Amino acid sequence: QVQLVESGGGLVQAGGSLRLSCVVSGRTFSSYSMGWFRQAPGKDRDFVIAITRSGSSTHCADSVKGRCTISRDNHKNTVYLQMNSLKPEDTAVYYCAASKRIFMLDISSAYDYWGQGTQVTVSS
Repeated sequence: QVQLVESGGGLVQAGGSLRLSCVVSGRTFSSYSMGWFRQAPGKDRDFVIAITRSGSSTHCADSVKGRCTISRDNHKNTVYLQMNSLKPEDTAVYYCAASKRIFMLDISSAYDYWGQGTQVTVSS
C-alpha cells in the first residue's frame, strides 16, 4: 500500500512563498512519477506541476509557470513543491499524487495514489 502525506500548507500573504512536502511510504518511490494538483472551493481539481521518476524532467501548468518548481529526493521518498510570488487565486487544497506512468502527467486520471491534501490560503 502506497500512502502519501502532504505538509507545509498554511496562510501566507500575497507575494510570499511556501514549500509543500509530500512523503511517500513504501520502497518503490523512485518508480513513480509525482505530481501536484490543487482544488479551490467549487472548482475542479487542476494540474499544477509534475516530475518524472528520476527528476530529470518537469512539466508545469501555464497558470503557475515561473512561480513554481518541483523537486524530489528519492532517498527521502519525498517530493517538494516550491511556490513563489503567491496570489490569492492560488488559494486551494493542494494534493500530491503518484503515477506509474511517464506521460500525460497533467491529467488526474493518470495517477494511482493520492494524498489527503494540504490547505494553502493566500491573503491579499
